[in-house]
Amino acid sequence: MHPETDPERLRERAVAALTTARARTAALTDAVSDHDLTAQHSPLMSPLVWDLAHIGNMEELWLLRHVAGHESMHPEIDPLYDAFEHPRAERPKLPLLGPREARRYAAEVRGRVFDLLERTPLEGTSLLDRGYVFGMIAQHEQQHDETMLITHQLRRGAPVLTAPDPQPPTAPPPPASEVLVAAGPFTMGTSAEPWSLDNERPAHVRDLPAFHIDTVPVTNGAYRAFMADGGYREPRWWAPEGWKQIRSHSIEAPLFWHREGGQWLRRRFGVIEPVPDGEPVLHVSWYEADAYARWAGRRLPTEAEWEKAARHDPATGRSRRYPWGDADPTPAHANLGQRHLRPAPAGGYPAGASPLGVRQLIGDVWEWTASDFLPYPGFRAFPYREYSEVFFGPEHKVLRGGSFAVDPVACRGTFRNWDLPVRRQIFSGFRTARDA
Repeated sequence: MHPETDPERLRERAVAALTTARARTAALTDAVSDHDLTAQHSPLMSPLVWDLAHIGNMEELWLLRHVAGHESMHPEIDPLYDAFEHPRAERPKLPLLGPREARRYAAEVRGRVFDLLERTPLEGTSLLDRGYVFGMIAQHEQQHDETMLITHQLRRGAPVLTAPDPQPPTAPPPPASEVLVAAGPFTMGTSAEPWSLDNERPAHVRDLPAFHIDTVPVTNGAYRAFMADGGYREPRWWAPEGWKQIRSHSIEAPLFWHREGGQWLRRRFGVIEPVPDGEPVLHVSWYEADAYARWAGRRLPTEAEWEKAARHDPATGRSRRYPWGDADPTPAHANLGQRHLRPAPAGGYPAGASPLGVRQLIGDVWEWTASDFLPYPGFRAFPYREYSEVFFGPEHKVLRGGSFAVDPVACRGTFRNWDLPVRRQIFSGFRTARDA
């Protein structure tokens, strides 16, 4: 359970989360020219200026209209920024707000929201209870900040973002490449986390057979061994849809990799550099992760296995908020919040390890699991069906754990992400498992 229940402390937490998100939004949008803000850098992504105004529009909708009861500030733009109204590929053709107008709109909404937050009791309704709706909006903005960072990675041109590299591991590597997670029940999901989203709820008991799971994510070096062994040329490792995908698109390596003079290089936010063997592999689809696991004689962990490895404490029988305990993440625990623009070397952050010694379950790379995105028993859509419910089904696979691009406010041991199994532009990696 999150330790914070005092209304004033929750209000301070909401202000801090909203302020942190807006500072990141400004950094991502101020780093490029107005031309780059309005350009579409990939048909998979919106123009950055769309994300900027959409953030303001979502905030206005839920905080100023639903909570405060205000009329729409600009009803003519509402359909433009409805994420379900227009596919991303079509958004550049819409009469969007320009960079200056989008910034002004988002700033005006935020000013009114801070006034609202000062005088609004954080109780009385499900939306307001413990500041839920303010936390929801902070998470929404951070999720779009991650989306905008993906757009920066897809953007061609000179580098515009900088950040220090993560520090190399300060502790010896884990003593084993995998750990055994004993059979038995554990509590999955949450009913107590104040800002948990609907698909994380409710807490429920799952009983799993014993399994082994990797102590660190699969590295570039390990993945290159799969490539060198003909992994992309051997159909027996691939799900039929994955084999069709890599053949039709001539895929032979993770996205952004290319071979030059016998060496594998990658493009990372405009920088061309050698692929570092010791870093978790990044920008692989679910199909690629699944194929590697089959080649290695292993499999992807299920979502429940991943969460048990991350949260279950065998000594007490309880599920922690995070692998290391209930305390909020610090830079010693995990690579989060865009402090760095890459994953840390595998084996890093020993302070963030689970009770069984599994490392980097939070941060660095989103980890594909074997599971389809489905509701938990007792799921209730809240506060709107379009956040989770419309995505449930076998079309989407679950990712867990967050990445270096995820802010701590949008990353918990219970947090669930999902995407299509073909997706590669996201900051996705994986670890493997096997039956005991």
